[in-house]
Amino acid sequence: MGRSLPNTVHVVDDDPSFRRAIQRHLELAGYQVEIYPSAQHFLNRRPDESQPGCILLDARLPDLSGPELQRHLNKLGSTLPIVFITGHADISTTVQALKAGADNFLTKPVQSDELVGAIERALARCENTRGLMRALDGHHIRLASLTPRERQVFDLVIRGKINKQIAHQLGTAERTIKAHRQRVMEKMQVQSIAELVSVAVRLGLLSE
Repeated sequence: MGRSLPNTVHVVDDDPSFRRAIQRHLELAGYQVEIYPSAQHFLNRRPDESQPGCILLDARLPDLSGPELQRHLNKLGSTLPIVFITGHADISTTVQALKAGADNFLTKPVQSDELVGAIERALARCENTRGLMRALDGHHIRLASLTPRERQVFDLVIRGKINKQIAHQLGTAERTIKAHRQRVMEKMQVQSIAELVSVAVRLGLLSE
């Protein structure tokens, strides 16, 4: 089995000596590192989000600040986790960044193990989110594979209707509904009605 690509840390910081030191440090720790001297540079060269990674973002950047870049990325639907790093932490900025979805907020000078630990946690959360999104994509694809009649049966089954009620509502034989129901379970790759309902909730077809 081939080795997977190393995780990429996107460092957005306007201090050249800090960028060099962080790049060296993170490459030694086994990461791929991309450097951006400003938030605008990052927006201009937005990374391919299909590759796992995270953003190490200076909170106090000239022109476009770290929190402003975070807001831009949130609007663009970015899923890359953000670890903020700053020379001058203040509580309100920290709280706002974390509320807006930042993974962590570190203060310079940052200890090596603290930095790597924060990046590892951010990457793990990112991978978990990607896993959930992949699963959801799979559910959408399977749902789209249902025939119109199977979709009607699906919608009635997840609302607790039994075969007899569905047959009556759709004006067909109960054995036909039983066959449709079996196909729905097979196509949606579930073993029980409870699992089918759980999938429907995740797809937003039922309120929890």
